[in-house]
Amino acid sequence: MAEHPPARNELIAAIDIGTNSFHMVVASVSTRGVLRIHARNKDMVRLGQSAGDMKHLDAAAMDRGVASLKRFAVEANQHGAHIRAVATSAVREALNREDFVRRVADETGINIEVVSGAEEGRLIYVGAIHSLPILTKRTLVIDIGGGSTETVIGSQGDMVYVHSAKLGHIRVTKRYFPDDVVTPERIHECRQAIRGDWAPVFQSLIAYGFEIAVGSSGTIMALAAMVLAKAGKRVPESLNGLFFSRTELLEVINSVLACRTPAERSSLPGIDERRTDVIVGGALILEQAIIGLNLQGLIISGYALREGIVFDTVQKQRDIDAFHHLSHLRYQSVDHLCDLYRVRRSHAEHVKNLCLRLFDDLQPLHRYGDKERELLEAAALLHDVGYHISAEQHHKHSDYIIRNSTLPGFTNDEAELIASIARYHRKSHPKKKHENFARLSPSEQQLVRVGAGILRIAEGLDRRQQQIVQSVRATIASSTVDVLLTCPFSMPDIELWGSERRKELLEETLGRKFRFLVVPASAPVADA
Repeated sequence: MAEHPPARNELIAAIDIGTNSFHMVVASVSTRGVLRIHARNKDMVRLGQSAGDMKHLDAAAMDRGVASLKRFAVEANQHGAHIRAVATSAVREALNREDFVRRVADETGINIEVVSGAEEGRLIYVGAIHSLPILTKRTLVIDIGGGSTETVIGSQGDMVYVHSAKLGHIRVTKRYFPDDVVTPERIHECRQAIRGDWAPVFQSLIAYGFEIAVGSSGTIMALAAMVLAKAGKRVPESLNGLFFSRTELLEVINSVLACRTPAERSSLPGIDERRTDVIVGGALILEQAIIGLNLQGLIISGYALREGIVFDTVQKQRDIDAFHHLSHLRYQSVDHLCDLYRVRRSHAEHVKNLCLRLFDDLQPLHRYGDKERELLEAAALLHDVGYHISAEQHHKHSDYIIRNSTLPGFTNDEAELIASIARYHRKSHPKKKHENFARLSPSEQQLVRVGAGILRIAEGLDRRQQQIVQSVRATIASSTVDVLLTCPFSMPDIELWGSERRKELLEETLGRKFRFLVVPASAPVADA
């Protein structure tokens, strides 16, 4: 299983773990940004089958999911592809998601990234702008999934607005048409609910404004294919770039809603037989988007989440290769949070630099790479955001703020790791009795110990927040680590005291005693 980051031109197996279907594309991106698809695979897993809020993945659904991902893993390995798997609403909302994530890791070797609705929307937008000439246009993208619907407005490659609604074709169908019978009364009730849920979102979308509307996802493509079939036209292999008018789409939606049962719907021209039982919910969601936003039509994007994963993976790795620090998007997210909570930037940036230098010098002991380095960098910059709430227990407030903030470019799991590293930059060491820490896997707990251990020392080395310790260098011996401090202006007595009292966590984690030694200013140590 390819766990290392993808090298330039390496194949990437992007897996979209959706509520209805699992999709995988094996692809590469040229230096000119052109996507080449080497293989595709799809399983209709129906991971999220329950109505209402999908709070539990049942055993049968998890069995189907694991079996599907085993097949995907075999195919990805046959191609020698780096695997990146992203899970959306069904896993995101499940109280037992950790059981599924860990089982997948144990049985397939695939590490699932659970993303927020906002991050899901961003990845969908990334896919869309690579499939259509819309980069310079203010574009609305609508993606109807099984458990949620993402609406994004973007321009010049950046998101202007994003929202994830708990409106998916499986969720809505199971809630309002649980016995597969469609009646006018149930349709009316469903329409009212969708309007009510989406009303404030529509107001925001209209206020932000957009020039064109793009639709992606299986539901919208299925309805678009029915438009072509109804007109007696051949349905091409790809619908990418085709425009479907408001009238065409609403007519097909009305024909779907006129059928009372899946059996009746199966006779409609061009319908996907696998969607006859859930297409009603998706049709009503699209109908309300068209009417509520006064859309005159939709352009179909052949790319969505999985293709967005490919481009995002490649871009992140190119940023790391070029800059050896947080990718541009991730830095923007962290920078925004620092500004929002008025972080003292000189201190945060200095602690970050000390952390990264220690991380690099200690790499032979912890053996982590750029991915973990990015998480430590983010935690170092954000470790004091909790002061915005209170100086008392500010490390716990930092944990809360990071855990509950939208961080485009980071997955939910990455945000939790950043929050945990920041939480333990002072006071108590990580303990199994701490609920959030206990939820982490053993490997994640080890990463938190290492990251927090480094951050604690770096924080101590800037105890007075005056950057008295200008730079550091760590040298590793058989039983000790010497941390050499460059201090050109004054003796860092307070900083030595601060780092000495904070070193125990890293000593325990790495199995080495740490000593802090001051070196002459004439022999400066380069910053990270």
